[in-house]
Amino acid sequence: MVKRSRKPQVGIVGLGIMGGAFAKHLSAAGFRLVGYDVLAAKRAYLRSLGGSAAASPAAVVAGARIVITSLPSVKAFEAALFGHGGIAAGARRGIIVIEASTLPLAVKQSAQRRLARVGITLLDCPISGTGAQAAAKDIAVYASGDRRAYARCATVFKGFARSTYYCGAFGTGSKLKYIANLLVTIHNVSTAEAFVLAEHARVDPALMYRVIKDGAGTSRMFEVRGPLMIRRRYLPATMKVDVYQKDIAIIQAFAAALRSPTPLFDASRSYYKAALKLGYAKHDTAVVHAVLRKGRRRRRATS
Repeated sequence: MVKRSRKPQVGIVGLGIMGGAFAKHLSAAGFRLVGYDVLAAKRAYLRSLGGSAAASPAAVVAGARIVITSLPSVKAFEAALFGHGGIAAGARRGIIVIEASTLPLAVKQSAQRRLARVGITLLDCPISGTGAQAAAKDIAVYASGDRRAYARCATVFKGFARSTYYCGAFGTGSKLKYIANLLVTIHNVSTAEAFVLAEHARVDPALMYRVIKDGAGTSRMFEVRGPLMIRRRYLPATMKVDVYQKDIAIIQAFAAALRSPTPLFDASRSYYKAALKLGYAKHDTAVVHAVLRKGRRRRRATS
């Protein structure tokens, strides 16, 4: 029988693909949970894990001194932290917020300053990994901010992540996340391109996947999204095409502000835009494979 009393109660605001996975693993690790999501079904899922569903983010911080936020947009982030019934409204000195979303750095820096005024420490802790990886506890946390607050959260990080890196000053975690997502954006398209090339060459895709996965040409995106491309099934999504547009825009703005060249990233972006235009907004980003295959068929029809 798991003894939960020795571990602190942890709050989670945002119980979607990532936050729901965090909840599952933390519950299995023996943490007591209190959480909130705007969707009733997500709150019901938390209750099914043995957690308590709160009526608002403010109610979450009333019951937990360490709170994880995992939110899909700036609008959702602002509402959860500073809106009516938000985290700031329920502020108690000494609370730590582990902010795991991928958001513009300026948004997180502003929130850090605003929460500090009411005694809350915000840590910038974006996640490297897909929803499928989060479900398997195969993610890395890029943590940055107050080191003492980070140390207080060590057992919590261990409860839902494969590895955690302390990266230094607040915001460094997000910068590393943008770089990681630049690579993800490119590698996902290169994986799709490789499968289409195999199809052209009449190489069995399952054989190609098995062989390439064991050699120098592999990547985590090849390994994670390759099976979706083999089946040509891109639902359910572990990262939706429409949601990923937000991440692409953040990377683009970050690199542009630094005047850093991104030729491969820029070339890859067009395939995600095409996926939206073709009606794949709610599909997994592995659907860029279908976009490339459609392009191949169009070329054959006009040749």
